[in-house]
Amino acid sequence: MEENDFVSIWLEESGNPAIEELTQLNLEVAGKATKALADKVLSENDLAISLDINPDEIKRWLTGRHTFSVKILKEISATLVM
Repeated sequence: MEENDFVSIWLEESGNPAIEELTQLNLEVAGKATKALADKVLSENDLAISLDINPDEIKRWLTGRHTFSVKILKEISATLVM
């Protein structure tokens, strides 16, 4: 694909609505997960231990810097619903 093609130029100027929507959804999920942790009086580290996941990975999820997979959403939900 050419570097200066119409689509590349448009995406650079306009952004990608699908990516922006996914980013917004990730931030919403992260906010809800953070609130659920606070409601249960659990820390990010507690969640990391429950899920057997590196605490840094949890931090990336909860700050919205990492995309949630369906699998991990189910695991987080099961952990927080207890």
